[in-house]
Amino acid sequence: MKDQKVENTSEPYEQKAAVKTLISSEFLTPSEIVARLDKYIIGQHEAKKAVAIALRNRLRRQNVSDDLRDEIMPNNIIMIGPTGVGKTEIARRLAKLAKAPFVKVEASKFTEVGYVGRDVESMIRDLTDQAVNMVRNEKSQEVKEKAAALAEERLLDILLPTVPSSPYEHEDEQVESAIGKAKQDTDIEEAVNRKSREKMLERLRSGRMEDRQIEMEISGDSQGGMMQIFGPLGQMEELGGIMQDLMSGLPKKRKKRRVTISEARKILEQEEVQKLIDMDAVVKEAVQKVEESGIVFVDEIDKIAAPTTGGGGKGPDVSREGVQRDLLPIVEGSNVATKHGMVKTDHVLFIASGAFHVAKPSDLIPELQGRFPIRVELNNLTEEDFYKILTQPKNALIKQYKALLQTEGVELDFTDDAIAELASVAAQVNESVENIGARRLHTIMTNLLEEMMFAIPEKCSDEKILIDKPMVVDKLDKIIKDRDLSQYIL
Repeated sequence: MKDQKVENTSEPYEQKAAVKTLISSEFLTPSEIVARLDKYIIGQHEAKKAVAIALRNRLRRQNVSDDLRDEIMPNNIIMIGPTGVGKTEIARRLAKLAKAPFVKVEASKFTEVGYVGRDVESMIRDLTDQAVNMVRNEKSQEVKEKAAALAEERLLDILLPTVPSSPYEHEDEQVESAIGKAKQDTDIEEAVNRKSREKMLERLRSGRMEDRQIEMEISGDSQGGMMQIFGPLGQMEELGGIMQDLMSGLPKKRKKRRVTISEARKILEQEEVQKLIDMDAVVKEAVQKVEESGIVFVDEIDKIAAPTTGGGGKGPDVSREGVQRDLLPIVEGSNVATKHGMVKTDHVLFIASGAFHVAKPSDLIPELQGRFPIRVELNNLTEEDFYKILTQPKNALIKQYKALLQTEGVELDFTDDAIAELASVAAQVNESVENIGARRLHTIMTNLLEEMMFAIPEKCSDEKILIDKPMVVDKLDKIIKDRDLSQYIL
């Protein structure tokens, strides 16, 4: 009895431990999320920390009891900092880590809503479309092997049509022997046909027939783009989606075309994948993904924040505040009609960003400010940061250029002092012209390597090229010193 009591009292702790194990084993911890982001983004630890906590809280919410789960709202974030410091990249990489639907929108697109601006609900429609594509691609990978096998069978049917059944239908005494002989001949033909299909299948899989042309029926797709004209017309966007769904239910015209076996295999595999995927289940899962893990990145939110004037009132542009009023119910949580059904936005994570050079976060309407409780300020990039950006990330700019030239048989390398000089130039130009952050490195690298990239296919193949500091100084020094010239070139 005593042992039984001990076992019963420990059961809740075992259940809690099981939940903890599930969280830690299947999902990234906040520190692991930051470490993954560090592979692509230099610095900005506070912003990474904020988004890591927001992502982890989503998982924690899933493990909360049902009566509280719907009450836990996402902590939306405003990132404050100049362009090119990593705001968008943090949000994009976060969505990839979470395998979550992600869409980036610019708040300035909504500044004249009702005239030429977009309906703010379109961001949720775009997010849902993104989720449907994501889930459909996942399901396609799951049935890829089965679809390939079915496509092979259809290819064999085109190359070697099956033997037709016996044409004899009469069974009177005079033709009995003829029927028997015909059936025997048919059995022989079927056996021969099976062997022929096996040989043909072997040849198909060996790749020896990829360039052979065959004639096959292909479903026409002429109706696909017809409804796209409704897209930019605000409310007509939803009507366009509904009409497109109705048209997709109609039988599509099929036409004969001559294609290579390689092309035919791809076409047939796509058709088989579509047959194997349950699109109703895909849409249902996609909508759930949007509602539970969708991420919307609203860039340039400072453009819809009307700065206070000297007299303490608001500026003359009322459309900015109008956009905030339209945006508010979506951030608060509402139902948005999409062509895939109604989507609830209560638990969509919104990450906003802006330079806030003129306006301040406090210039947003109070209701919207309250829906973005987390504020993180991103730091300006220093010369040391530029050096790290050029060398450390997995997708570092220098690594990209090396990989590009490797395709031409050219080995490109940079000395350490050359990289330091590039970082110094980027910092100088950002200070003297305009601070565009890490994007300045793209401009500088392009100007440094432009002539070489142009000449490589003819003059520099199968060579080693070393970029050193004197070469960087020689190429860029004149542009840096001439401020008017640097404004246009760098």
